[in-house]
Amino acid sequence: MHKKIVGLCLGALLAATALSPASAQDRLSTRDEAVSFVRKAAAYLRQQGREQALRDFNNPKGPFVERELYIVVLDLGGTLLADGSNPRLVNKSLIDLRDVNGKYFVREELKMARDTGKGWVDFQWLNPVSKTMEARSSYFERVDDYIVLTGVYQQR
Repeated sequence: MHKKIVGLCLGALLAATALSPASAQDRLSTRDEAVSFVRKAAAYLRQQGREQALRDFNNPKGPFVERELYIVVLDLGGTLLADGSNPRLVNKSLIDLRDVNGKYFVREELKMARDTGKGWVDFQWLNPVSKTMEARSSYFERVDDYIVLTGVYQQR
């Protein structure tokens, strides 16, 4: 009888977990996860060097793309060096890129990177997972003459 009750309880717990609306793949990343992700990428850039790191950051199936998090690297002039979500933009200047509201968010990231070395910038951007325009906050850290960044979408 005891084994049967334990089995029923375990079965109910597993069923509730399986039916949970927010699996790890479905939930949005947090600001803390973004900071950790950028720090991991910055350390990787320092350890592996520019060539290897940029190759890995540009791989959409690599270790620097997780759910809606992906690593972006810019030089201090605003040229895109890596983008795990859209590697076709590599080597293009993003200095004049604006969000749907006209905000020059790349310029703001570059200025803050020069002034403080790290920070957060808010803007609107296409979520590659949901395919909708959403409020996004990018976190970046300067590594030598590069800015390593990722972003999180605001909780729905």
